[in-house]
Amino acid sequence: MFSPFSPGSPFWRPNGMAVWNALADLWREQNRARGYREVKTPILYDVELWRQSGHLEKFRENMYFTEVEDRPMGLKPMNCPAHILLYGDERRSYRDLPIRFAEQGLVHRHEPSGTLHGLLRVRHITQDDAHIFCTPDQIEDEVLGCLDFGFYLYELFGFEPRLELSTRPDNRLGTDELWDQAEGALAGALERRGLAYDIGEGEGTFYGPKIDLHMTDSIGRSWQLGTVQLDYQMPDRFDLQYTGADNAEHQPVMIHRALFGSFERFIGILIEHYAGEFPVWLAPVQTIVLPIADRHADYAASVAARLREGGARAELDDRSESLGRRIRDAEIRKIPYILVAGDREVETGQVALREHRKGDEGAVGVDEFAERLARETVERSA
Repeated sequence: MFSPFSPGSPFWRPNGMAVWNALADLWREQNRARGYREVKTPILYDVELWRQSGHLEKFRENMYFTEVEDRPMGLKPMNCPAHILLYGDERRSYRDLPIRFAEQGLVHRHEPSGTLHGLLRVRHITQDDAHIFCTPDQIEDEVLGCLDFGFYLYELFGFEPRLELSTRPDNRLGTDELWDQAEGALAGALERRGLAYDIGEGEGTFYGPKIDLHMTDSIGRSWQLGTVQLDYQMPDRFDLQYTGADNAEHQPVMIHRALFGSFERFIGILIEHYAGEFPVWLAPVQTIVLPIADRHADYAASVAARLREGGARAELDDRSESLGRRIRDAEIRKIPYILVAGDREVETGQVALREHRKGDEGAVGVDEFAERLARETVERSA
């Protein structure tokens, strides 16, 4: 829901949070498997941080400001300076690199009210953000690792990514020599893997070039979701260092990576992509149990409780409406599985299974169905 008391900022109801958490579980699992370490950083910082990062100059109109004890502060519009502070808090060796920080990072951006659009354009944004600090000779491997991560995620949703290398904008930081180096490194990674890509002239960020991942949804609309950005500027502005094998100090390179883009926008896209008909692993309600009559209600409640104990998102619908009406309501809600319990099911310890759009599949044991549901959730079947 949205409220005029917090314009452009979604409130998440329980079913929305179920989808959010399913994506967050996927995000966390895959980040951990790929060598990222999860962090959490504040949202409010001294304005001097944003001056040093360049955001105050380039992004001021989209930022929110306040004062704390006469000290000017700004809500973060980006997570990168926070991760830079984490990196800079310890001495680093070349043996430590690459360092990969990941965060479900909450940022705030002042989007003009006329541009706000449901979940697709909001002011309260949770990015699936990551920053990699690496040596120059690690760039290509790390960029390709980011792209492989993106390809894995998008395949789960049936998206086929198209790649675009976005080059230096007119309004930018740094020398042409560094931009040549950064653009060449990204192009080199793409060409090493034999990946086709378009050029987005002047579409890079103010601190570096990027690879954007575009895809088309089920009704033919194109979306730009993921981005992998190469940055020599921020490590220089914050004087980041690592000790090399030669015992001298060197400057790391920074890679910015977001693959959903933001949880809010990605969920908005998925709602429309699936027309609300989510796959089992992502569905806010995976199954609903319907007792045929009042005398079956206790058994149906015990089935729903058994499924929830196993981690399923299961509901009980024991309203006094007819069974046909309750089945229709569940179909309208696009719940993947409907379980019906009557005299025979109570007697045998089973349920009658109906799958959305496919109809009756016959009787099945409760434990057998619980295992099936758990397997489909873990495998993230389409």
